Amino acid sequence: MRGGNLLTVDEKERHLNEAMDQHGDYLKRLIFTYVKDIQKTEDIIQEVFIKFYKNLDRFEGRSSIKTYLYRIAVNECQNYLKSWHYRKLVVTEKMKIWKNYDSVEVEYIQKEQNQNIAEVVSTLPVKYREVIWLYYYVELSITEIADVLNCSANTVKTRLARGRKLAKLTMEESDLEYEY
Repeated sequence: MRGGNLLTVDEKERHLNEAMDQHGDYLKRLIFTYVKDIQKTEDIIQEVFIKFYKNLDRFEGRSSIKTYLYRIAVNECQNYLKSWHYRKLVVTEKMKIWKNYDSVEVEYIQKEQNQNIAEVVSTLPVKYREVIWLYYYVELSITEIADVLNCSANTVKTRLARGRKLAKLTMEESDLEYEY
């Protein structure tokens, strides 16, 4: 998939299907952290994969497909957040993230902690929220986050540190239990 080489429709569809299978769920979660609306998340994920498909012939492979998709998703989210439509909406949904655990009690406690952490993270300014999400939930490296956000690795590190500090202060003020 080097820029300039035209791919057949079958090859493009294969790359699209692989990308959707491998990265679709993570992209949805990432997009949701920005827009906090399930329907809008679905709309944006479609736009991301349409742009990916249309631009496959120009993809030069200087980054991984994962990073390329995340860059498209972040750009689409930022465009949406700058739009007139978004500015007129009232964001009311809360982000809910939890993992499955064996014990009902442990699952409940973990779910509550994750919801509390997710609520705190969702209140952070976008520049901190996005690096925390990409680092902890998507598990991208500092370098990959820098590529996705089109900034330096040092900027990512600074935002991550400041985001953690803000989240910690907010949690302490709310007297919430947390673990980093």
